[in-house]
Order: sequence, then structure tokens, then C-alpha cells
Amino acid sequence: MPEPTKKDETPNGEKESVATDSSEAPMPTPEISLEVSPPPPEQPVETEGKDPQPIEVIKPVQPEPVENGSKEPEPEAVVVGAKEQVESVNSEVKEEAPSPCSPPLPDKDDDATTNIPSPPPPPEDANTAKKLSIELPMWSLGEGQAPEDLDKPVDTPPLSSLLIERPQGGSITVGGDISFVAKVEAQDLLRKPTIKWFKGKWMDLASKTGKHLQLKETFDRRTKIHTFEMHIIKAKDNYAGNYRCEVTYKDKFDSCSFDLEVKELEQSQSVDIRSAFKRSSEGHEDAGDLDFSGLLKHRNQREPKQDETPEVDVWEILKSARPDQYEKIAFEYGITDLRGLLKRLKKTKKEEKKSEAFAKKLDPAYQADKGGKIRLVVDLADPTVELKWYKNGQEIRPTPNQRKFIFEQKGTQRILVINNCGLNDDAAYSVAAGEEKCTTELFVKELPVKITKEIEAVKTTVNERIELECEVSEVGAQVKWCKNGVEVSTGPRSRYRVKSDGLKHWLIIDDASKEDTGTFSLMASGGTSEAKVQVELKPLKIIQDLQDMTVLLGQPLKMHCEIFPGNVPGRWYRNGQLIQSNDRINILQRAKNHRLEIVNSTLHDAGDYTFVPEGYSQSLCAKIHIVDPPRVHLESLNFPDNTVTIVAGNKLRVEIPISGEPAPRVVWMKGERVILDSGHRVRAETFPDHTSLTIDIAEKEDTGNYKIVLQNEAGEAGASVKVKVVDIPDPPEVPLVTEVGGDWCSMTWEPPIYDGGSPILGYFIERKKKQSSRWMRLNFDLNKETTFEPKKMIEGVPYEVRVFAVNAIGVSKPSEPSKAFVPLAVTSEPTMLVVDDVTDTTVTMKWRPPDTIGAAGLDGYLVEYCIEGTDDWRVTNKELTEKTKYTITGLPPEAKILVRVRAINAAGASTPRTLQHSILVKEVIEPPKIRIPRHLKQTYTRKVGEAVNLVIPFMGKPRPKVSWLKEGQTVDPTQVTIRNTDCDSIIFIRKAERKHSGKYDMKVEVENHVDTAIVDIQIVDLPGPPQCVKIDEVWGGNVALDWTPPKDNGNAAITGYTIQKADKKTMEWYTCIEHYHRTCITITELVVGNEYYFRIYSENMVGLSEGATQTKDSALIVKEGMQLKNPEYIDHDFKEPPKFTQPLINTFAIAGYNATLNCSVRANPRPKVIWMKNKIAIIDDPRYRMFSNQGVCTLEIRKPSPYDGGMYSCKAINDLGDALVECKLEVKGGFTFSELMQRGVPLHLIDKYMSETKAVEQPEK
Repeated sequence: MPEPTKKDETPNGEKESVATDSSEAPMPTPEISLEVSPPPPEQPVETEGKDPQPIEVIKPVQPEPVENGSKEPEPEAVVVGAKEQVESVNSEVKEEAPSPCSPPLPDKDDDATTNIPSPPPPPEDANTAKKLSIELPMWSLGEGQAPEDLDKPVDTPPLSSLLIERPQGGSITVGGDISFVAKVEAQDLLRKPTIKWFKGKWMDLASKTGKHLQLKETFDRRTKIHTFEMHIIKAKDNYAGNYRCEVTYKDKFDSCSFDLEVKELEQSQSVDIRSAFKRSSEGHEDAGDLDFSGLLKHRNQREPKQDETPEVDVWEILKSARPDQYEKIAFEYGITDLRGLLKRLKKTKKEEKKSEAFAKKLDPAYQADKGGKIRLVVDLADPTVELKWYKNGQEIRPTPNQRKFIFEQKGTQRILVINNCGLNDDAAYSVAAGEEKCTTELFVKELPVKITKEIEAVKTTVNERIELECEVSEVGAQVKWCKNGVEVSTGPRSRYRVKSDGLKHWLIIDDASKEDTGTFSLMASGGTSEAKVQVELKPLKIIQDLQDMTVLLGQPLKMHCEIFPGNVPGRWYRNGQLIQSNDRINILQRAKNHRLEIVNSTLHDAGDYTFVPEGYSQSLCAKIHIVDPPRVHLESLNFPDNTVTIVAGNKLRVEIPISGEPAPRVVWMKGERVILDSGHRVRAETFPDHTSLTIDIAEKEDTGNYKIVLQNEAGEAGASVKVKVVDIPDPPEVPLVTEVGGDWCSMTWEPPIYDGGSPILGYFIERKKKQSSRWMRLNFDLNKETTFEPKKMIEGVPYEVRVFAVNAIGVSKPSEPSKAFVPLAVTSEPTMLVVDDVTDTTVTMKWRPPDTIGAAGLDGYLVEYCIEGTDDWRVTNKELTEKTKYTITGLPPEAKILVRVRAINAAGASTPRTLQHSILVKEVIEPPKIRIPRHLKQTYTRKVGEAVNLVIPFMGKPRPKVSWLKEGQTVDPTQVTIRNTDCDSIIFIRKAERKHSGKYDMKVEVENHVDTAIVDIQIVDLPGPPQCVKIDEVWGGNVALDWTPPKDNGNAAITGYTIQKADKKTMEWYTCIEHYHRTCITITELVVGNEYYFRIYSENMVGLSEGATQTKDSALIVKEGMQLKNPEYIDHDFKEPPKFTQPLINTFAIAGYNATLNCSVRANPRPKVIWMKNKIAIIDDPRYRMFSNQGVCTLEIRKPSPYDGGMYSCKAINDLGDALVECKLEVKGGFTFSELMQRGVPLHLIDKYMSETKAVEQPEK
């Protein structure tokens, strides 16, 4: 339980205010109800050595109300001493003393409420006390509505029936719990509705949830009901008021209001009147305990001084004074809230009931120091009653071995002695006598830890040990060491160590450095001690200085110096540049010795070296000189036996590294001849780090030994280099192509006669097309052999190849090209070999060409057969056949044969394609079947003069007999040309005329099997002009025309008319309107005074008529003055129910090919069209597409399968009625006789399948 705010007296007699823990956040001042009674006549309870200290009550001033989120004014407090003690406890609710004033703050603010003092519950038989209510500013659930405003209606938006269960008002006592429930049905809601809880008119309770207010939402998926609950926990008296629940969902809104009544428990308290009704001065020194704002803001200020005002019983003064003296008494004793004082004074007239068990109860609160002793005394009215003591509700039982709690008796007094008080003893204590109980609170004060011995200042030098010592007033006290105000880290890797022994504490620095200079401090709860630590450097003393040195190049270099004090780091410099340690340079330090070691010295290591100790201005210097005798570094050339090989005609430049300090003099010699640097073709040059021999154009005479001589002050050196001049080899012999394939060939050649003085390493091969000049290299890695196989050539293209020889010098010239050759390959095997026809003595096979033919082309095919069970393959065609169909004749009836086909070209015969199953040589009858194309299942329309070419395929074996009739008459061959084949029939009309229109009947016969079909051909032409165009009436600028349709409609429906007008003066015709459907019209906006003629063209699907019909009379548009009486017309009602003008037609579809169903409907208003399959509506099916254009309704079935067959219907619906048409769709996905034979199905199963197919199709006809 957190410590409550409390007051105590220090040993000096001053009052000390102990604030709450600094981690707790401040909170608004609560509203507190206190009962104050005059002190009882009995003597006060004794404590060890002194009386219990009084605890003052601070009365903050009621501030002006502010809006949510604004800063509340800080209350002022005045402390007044009194004999009575007021209990100051946590606002946290206890079982025996519930607090009525804790507001339902959010969880993060609940911790701050633990500092709010609340009075204990009154004893049942306590003396009659006067109740005093102190109104303190605090957070509440809202101001609510005044009683006179409760009956006023609240303005709300229009309500919807969202709530199926509304929260109901209720009544509870202070400290009780209550819940309000609202339910919303989510049957028609797409998402969760929004709910808000309000107190009063404006306060939203969503931001006030915490320990005392909780909002809960649940959803029952089974019943589809949202449940919203508001729980008020441990209610306070100021929670009473009007509440409102609002539910919104999109444009729907619903709300409900309800009331909460909080009944207050009667309580009795003793309180210091003057301190309770004083306003605090914000953060002033004499602020009281209940001044939470000032107390929390100034918790670290010095302790307040004790109020020197003598203790006066203000209650007795007020009771005996006249009402006109109240103001004077309040001014005299510093009471500023006079109004609140008078209100509470009226309520104190009630008398407490006298306790039957206690003559004198426990005081409201006690206070003791940590480690001290306290006595709790109660006086019994009946000494024989059984008495029990409790601590935080747990009974205190005496123990024989422990002396913590001691129970004493003195007459009617019962005493509980608590020895060695600790923080665990800070609790609520109660004593029960029979059924009565009285309660008190014990506060244990922890004394601050003071510093009894200060830290002493330290001045020392680096690398010394520092110990900072301090002594405090308490053993085992918690202290904190800081450096320059920052806490010192004392972890395992820290340079600082902390040690304590009893009252003493040390901070130890084993190896001090300059960074340790600063102000070190020790902080305890009762004070701080500071001391300065200063760390300085020790004076530098050079024991051994650096020495100048001369070192041979490549030898180790070691420099050494010795200084005092030791362990002083330093830096090494060469020519002013800082030296960093690496793999070659080592920098070492051991105590006073400093060393610089270089493993292999170089010329760059020469120079002035300096060592600078860190923190000192002094430095140590030395000079290093590097010397090196001359040397020739032939090993860097990486030439075997120091021999340099150069190709004749090339430039040779040999660079040989040399070294020496100082730079040596270089001389080149060949035999006895010295090579000068001024030579023309052969010359020698010398540079600081190397020398070079240059031969611009190498010749064979340049071969020989070249000598190099080097001289300098340190000595002399020499070396020799051998130069060898070589050349590229001769080209190889002409290559020979020995073998040719489809995209490859095999070639061979002879090596070159002369290898150029270097062994042949390999060959490069190139090829090109004969007609091209671009050679392409075939190998990027040298070919070691004299044979090669080029690949990836294009078949049928002539190629040539050539060879290059390669030695260490280079690549030779190419050989002469080989003779041209052409890669050729046989074709792949023929594909899709099937049986096309079978008779009693012949078998007709057909196949597809090979997938890969190649450049050699395809000369033809070779067909072979053998009797099943033998391997005697016989060639049926002595000459190659170019066709992919061949009839094998002369076969024995009812024999079983196997057939294979080879493709032949210039490269030879391909792999044979063999039929997987044997063929029975026996003719099978296939019933005829006409396959009407999809576009011929409806009327086939063509214009006059266009050609008509219709192909109608059919099936049947043997070859069917085909006949045609037109309108029941034989087709005239002079008008219509008909050509029949084994699998189709063609109708051809070179130049169509209208007389060719009609229905053509097609009949296909195979023995007794017959199949028929009808083809409807319509030849259309331009229509004739309209008849009898006349002017019905002329008025104003308007002319009414009327005419009759043309006699000749061109064998197609009239789709509209085009009306033109012409002025009589100019006779230039202008179009008034096009595509007009009626036979009467009114032409408007004519010019007054003009005379007009009119003419009309008729129009059908072919176009406008060639001629137009003109009015015989003209229409004169006269000026104003003529009165035309318009006749009255009755508007024609164009509305009509749906009617199908073109029904659906039974259709046959082929599996895998799209099929369409078409019909046309007329209705006004426009109908809604629904397509159905087997009486089930087709909705959102991707296999179907539905179109509707100008009344034509189309259903497209994408790639149908046999499953898509069935009854399809189209239904049109509008307000006047509906109409329905149906058709049957059959999807044919079967196999032909040839396909069954190809799949190897036995003949008896094929006969059975064909019979069943015919039996199914026959009833449909």
C-alpha cells in the first residue's frame, strides 16, 4: 500500500511534511465529505514518551469550473493546529473503510489517487457528531443536470430502432457496483455500430475509463446481437446524475437516457475546523496535508515550519456565538470558506449514538518513527467482553517467542504495544469488542539519512590510487555517487569501485587519469556531500634519448628511448607524419621503455624521427640514414634461363629493375660492343629504378647475350640477358572434309612444314558460307589434334572451312579453303498416320508430312505393309508418292495387316511411322450425316449481283448419293451450279438474282440410310421509290406530307425513308431527315415566302432506292394572317407486353467450338431478359455471354461440352407481362469411324457405337 500524505514533528519541534513518492503523477483535488465532532472528554491515548502528534487537514478553495483539458487553479492551504486528529488514508478502497471520493480516473491516473486522504467509517455507537461536508475541486463523471432541468427534453437527431434492449436507471450506495447494458441487433448491419456513453449533456465517458469505470463490448455470432456494457465500480456520491447512451450506424441513430442515484452512508469524523476550511497558498511553507496541488509540485521544498497559532476549539466558540459573530470569528481564526463552514455547521446538530462496548475508542490515526514504539489504547465499557485486534483485517495473535506485539490490560483499558516499528507496520489496525469495531491508522515515519562526515578534496597525480570516504547516519543506507552531477557507473568493467562498511562509504579509483578531474558527490536522502578531485601529470625526465642510426636497406631498424614517469603513452612521427602500427612496424611500450621496430627497412624509412610523450611539450628526436649497394633484379622478369624471346619484326623493350643508394651508373654491352642510349635501332636507357634495352625492329642478328654492369659508391654488380628472335609458323595444308551430316561434318588436315622455331601448340578452325566472305571461328580453345568436327551448321547451305596453326609466337596465316560441301539429313518420321477408308480388298491410309523435313527437301513417301504375325514388309508403291494419302490394293479379304510409311529425300529414308494396331480388311457402312455450318442454320442473305458459294460438309460410307431440290422442284443446273464430293456438296451461283431466293432441300443417301437438311437463301435488292407522295396541309412554316410504301421492297423489309426538300427558285435538294420509319411527317422551320417541292427515297438493308417520288404540287409558305386550327390528337399508347418476333431454334453444336442462341423480342417499356438452362437462371457464369441489341437477344456458349446440352429458354419481363421461348441444344462430341479405327477400337464395338448414335439421331428428325 503506498504511503499516504502525513505530518509529523521533528525532534526540533518543527513540523515535517512527508510527500508521496516522486514517481506518482499529480491529480486533481477530490471532493471530500468529512464528519467533525468535538473531542471526547476522555484523556488522549498515550504513546511511548510523548502524546500522539496531531495531523492537520487542509481545505482547498473551490475553484471556478473549467472545461475538460484546461489547467485547474491551484488551491491554497493554511495549517491550523487542533487537539483532534484527522485520519489521512489512501483513496484506495479498504474492506472496512471504503472511500467515497475516488473518481473513476484512467488507469494511469489511479496511482496518483493513493495520496487522497479519506475518513474511516464511523463506529456504530459513537457519540453524536456534527457532519461537515467540505467541497474540494475534483474530477467527476460530469456535472449532470440540475433537478429543475431533468424534465426538460434533450435535443437529439431523429431516432431509429437500433436498440433492442435499453439501459435502465438504478440506485446504489456509495462504494457499490452497478452495470448498465444496451443491446443492438446486427441482422441487417454490415459492420459494428458505434456507441457512446455520456454523463449529462456533454461529457463523453470513453476517455474516463479506468479503475472505477469500464466499458465492454461483446458479439454473439449465433444470435447476431451486439452487447455494450458500462460498469461503475465502487461508486462515489458525485456519480449520481443523468446518463445517456447513443448508438449510430451510417444514417441511423438511436439514444436512451437513464438516471443513477447514489445513496450516501452516514459517517462521523473528527477534523480540525480551521485547517479544513483554510485555502492553501500554492506551495507555501505552511501548506496543509490536503493541499495536493501544492504538495505534489513542491515535494522537494524544505520542511514547513510549525504553525505557532495556539490550539483553540473553534467548534465550541461557534456553537456558543451568535450568528452575527460568525464572520468575525472566521476572520480571527483564518477561516476563509465561511459559506461552507455554515453549511456544515447546520449538519453537525445530529448526535452520535453512544457505543455500548467502548467507553473510549481508538484515535483516528497514530504516528511513530521507524524503529520506535507505539501503544494503541482503547477503554472498554464492559471489561468482560472478548477483545480481538486486527491488522489489515488479519487477526493479531500473541506469540511466546516474539516480542513484536504485546497485549496489556489496565482496568478497563486494553493496550496493544508495537515494538521496533517498521515500514511493514504502516497499516490499518482495528479492535473488535463483541459485534462492535473501531479502526485507526498507523503511520511509520522513516527518518532521512544524513551525512555525518563530509568528503575531503583530493589532489594527486596520474596512476595514483584515489579513495573518497564519507560517513552517514544510518547503517546500510542507500546512497548514490555522482561525478559532475552524473551518477557514476560501478559495473564490472567500470574504473570506479564502491565499498561500504557500517556507516562508512568509499568510492575507489585504482589508476587515476586526467579524465578523473572533477567534482564528486555522495547523495543521501537527508543531504549531499561534495568534494573536488584534481589529477595532474608528473614531471617528465628523459633517462635515455633517441640515437642517430645508419642502416642497410632491408635490415631491421630498432629505436629505443626511456622516460619517467612510466606508463605515459606517446606518439612516434617521421618527418612530421604520424606513424601507425601495422604488419611491418611495431610500436611497443613497457613501463618507462618505448620502442619503435621496423622489420625490413626501406628507403622510405629514412628521415627525422620524433617521439612525443602524451600530455607533455617535450619531445625526443633522431635521424635515420638508409644505404644500399647496387643490384640487378633479373628475378622479376620471370624469364626461363633469363632468355627473352621476341618475334621477328616486332619491337623489343626489356625493362630490368635495379636498386642502389646512391643511384648506380649502368652500362649495356653485347660482346665487346657497348650499347649507347643514342643508338638508332638498338639503344639502352637508364632510369632511377630500372634500366631498359630497346630494339625497334627485331631481326635474327639480334639474337645473343647482353651484359649489364652497375657501379656506385657502395660497390659493383653485373648480369646477362639472352635474346632469342622467333617467328610465326607456316599455314597448314588444305583441310579435307571426310564425312557430312545434317548439321555437322568431319574434317582433317596436315601440320605446317615450318613451325617458326617454336612447337605447334594447336589449331584454330574457321568456316563460312560459300556465298559469304565472313569467316566464323569454331573453337576458342586450341584444338590439339589434326581432326575436327564442326557442328550447328544450316542444312542445305554450302560451306567452306580453313585452319590456322598456333605456336608460342602467334597464329599463322590461314590455310587454303576446303572444297565446298553441303550438310544434309534425313527427315523426321511422318506424323498422324491413320486409316482413311477400308473396303473388302483395299485400305486407304493418310498421314501428315514430317515435322522436320530439312534442307534436302522431301522427295516422296514409301508405303509398306505386312500380314499381322509376320515380319515380311512389302513395298506397295514402287515409285515414291508425293501425296499424303495412298490406297493399298490387292489385299486379301478379312485379313489383318500392319502399315508403315517412310519419308524419302536425298539423304535417305527416315524412321518409319507404323500404325499401332492392325487393320481388318473389311468394308463398314457409315450412316450419312449432314454437318450444316452454323451460319447456314439461319437465312443466308446476299445482295443481287454477288456470288453465292456454299459448302455443306457431310459424312457417310461408302460414298453417299447427294440430291438437291428447290421448293420441291429439281434445281435448274443452268441457274445454280452444284458440285458433290465424297465429303461435301457445293452450291455456286456466279451472279445472284432475286429468283434464286428460296429454300433448298439437301438429301444424302447411303444404301437405306438417309439424312436431309434445308438451306434458306435470300437474295435482296434495292427497294423501289415510295408511292403517291402528297402534301396534306400547309400552315405557318410547316408542311404535312403523306405517302404509301413502295410496291417493290427489294425482297427485304423497308427500314426507313429519306425526305428531301427543294426551293422552287433554285431546285437544289437538301435532306430534311434520314432513316424515318413512318409514312407521314411534318416538315418544320420552312422560310416564309418560299415555295417548296419534296421528294422521298425508300431504304432497306441494301440501301436507298435508286429513284425518289416527288410531290406533284408545291407548298407555298405564306405570311402571317392565316389562322390554322390545330386538330386534337390522342396520343397513341405504344406500351405493349413482351412478344418474341423470332423464336429460338433447336441447335446442334460441336464440342469445343463456340455456339450461339438468337431470338428477337418486342416490348415497351424495355423488358428484362433472363436466360435459363433447364429452368435454372444463368447468372455470373463465365462460360456464358449474353447480349441484347435493338431487341435481338443472343446467348453465346463458350467451347461447349456434352454437359452443356439441354433445354435453353429466354424469358422477357416488363410491367405489362412476360413471354418465354425455348429450344433444345445438343452438343455433338462423338467420334467418326476413322477416328475409332485410328484409336484401334474393335469393329464390333464400332458397329455398336454407330448404331446407337443413329438410333438417338433418328427420333430427333
